[in-house]
This record gives sequence, C-alpha cells and structure tokens, in this order.
Amino acid sequence: MTPPASQSKSRKRAPRNRTLTLSRADRTRLLPKLQTELPKRKRKKPVTGVALGDYKDWVAFLPPASVDLLILDPPYNLTKSFGTLRFKARAEQEYTDWLDNVIQTNLPVLKPTASIYLCGDWKTSLSIVEVAQKYFHIRNRITWEREKGRGAKSNWKNAHEDIWFCTMGKQYTFHVDQVKHRRPVIAPYRHEDGSPKDWDENQNGNFRDTHPANFWNDLSIPFWSMPENTDHPTQKPEKLLAKLILASSNEGDLVLDPFGGSGTTAVVAQKLNRKYLSIDLNKQYCLWTLKRLEQAKVDPSIQGYADGVFWQRNSGK
Repeated sequence: MTPPASQSKSRKRAPRNRTLTLSRADRTRLLPKLQTELPKRKRKKPVTGVALGDYKDWVAFLPPASVDLLILDPPYNLTKSFGTLRFKARAEQEYTDWLDNVIQTNLPVLKPTASIYLCGDWKTSLSIVEVAQKYFHIRNRITWEREKGRGAKSNWKNAHEDIWFCTMGKQYTFHVDQVKHRRPVIAPYRHEDGSPKDWDENQNGNFRDTHPANFWNDLSIPFWSMPENTDHPTQKPEKLLAKLILASSNEGDLVLDPFGGSGTTAVVAQKLNRKYLSIDLNKQYCLWTLKRLEQAKVDPSIQGYADGVFWQRNSGK
C-alpha cells in the first residue's frame, strides 16, 4: 500500500498547474479520517466516508437494502497501473466472470428502488450487457465524449466511453428537471408578437433548457489547470458524476462507489448533500479523496453546472 517515491512526494509543478498534491502535513492531518479497520459486526446504519481496502470486505458490513445509488466504475479490461496496483487484461469471458462476481457482491446492499450506473469502454460494454441483464433492468446506454490522448496509429482513436443506466426494479428515482442542459439557440423561433418561442433571450445570448439526452459531448476530462485534477490515470469529471447523482438520487440518499479512485463520486455526493461510501485499495487515492472533500467544503461549485442547469463546454460556467 506504500506509494512509490514518485507519488510519496509532491511533484514539482508549473506555476499555473492546479493538480492536487499532498504535503507531509496533509498526510498527518488526513490519515486519522481514513477508515482502515472493518467494523466488528454488521451495523444497522451504513458505514459512510472514505474506506481503505477491498470493496468485498467493506460491502459485507453494509446493511441489506441500504444503498440508493451504485456507481460502478471498475478497471476496464486493459492492462493498466493504478499507483502500486496493476490490473491485467484478461480473456473476455474471464473478465465477464470477474464483473459478474463484482455485481453479485454488491447486489444484497441495493434497495429495490436503487439505480445502478456501470462504466466501461466499447469493449467492456460487451461484458457489462451480458452481466447486467441477469440482475437489473437495463434502461439506457449513455455515451460520452472522452476527447483526450493521442490515439492509435493503426485503428480509430477511441474517443468515447459508455455508462449503462440500470435499475433494480420498475420503480426508481429519475429527476429529469434537475439535469437539464442549457444550449445556445442557433435559429430562434419567435411568436407573432416577436417574443422568444421556447427559449430565453438575454444580454449573454439566446439559450434553451433541454431535457438530457444519452449522448454527452459537454464534458472536459480533468487536466492540469483544473482544481479537481489529480494524477489518477482514469479520473472522471465532477460534472459527469453530478448528472448521475442529481438524476438518480435524492438529498440524504446513500451513494456507493466500490472503486472510489481519486474520490470524484464522494466529492460530488458531498457537494450535492448525499451520503457516500467510497472504497479503494490505494491509500494515496483515498488521501486525495479526503483532501478533495476538505476543499469541497470551501468551494462546493461544480465546473459546468450553475443556476440549476448544465452548461455547454467552454461556456464560461
């Protein structure tokens, strides 16, 4: 669990680089806040916060049917290093079986009304569908543009990822009015009296608030000048998690992330007044999460989300 030398010290950054780092004082302050010891018995109330360890161990101590929203963002079927840990690509069926076990482990703690979001790329989506349809109602597939990286030289650049929206049953939470998109109006229609027809006109331009679609091209992958950025290799934007959490949970609900990574789910859940349990095997990632949670208390804003709507990328919001 000890981070390598490249992680244990703050890297020298360019003056405008806002990537999160941990000082020695940060570690001393944050370590007591990290949950490292499993409960001695199953609790009536869910464990919440940031937990270090294997999700299988922690989930076993959650009360049955206690989770309102499951964000499942496991390693994709790629060989990739996560700090001191390494996930190795495997045969498709072997990965499918592994994912099946992940879902079975989390299944008992989900409420009958719970929603589930399963993250993957185009290849792992084959496994996701095979497993998800065994346990859930598959509602939709969200495709989001992940415009980052140089791409392959002998194939099409993989510039998107998928999120599969599932529910435990026919009754579930979905707040469509809380995840509307504010888009610029290119060809505005007007009533006979000249007033805007289904759009708003102001000094900042012409806009229409639209219902959310299942294709998202308004996200910016965290990078060095964004305060939410960390050195996690597969960090997702806070804006993305805000859409999932606002749509599929209520204030006070419990959000579970068994592969917490650098803590984006936990941070956004806190900003949106939800309870959360973020679990990860990497101590460095857990400490990043705790520092981000501290910062979120000072600045609860979410890039790209303001005035109760999601704004287009590069809109200034």
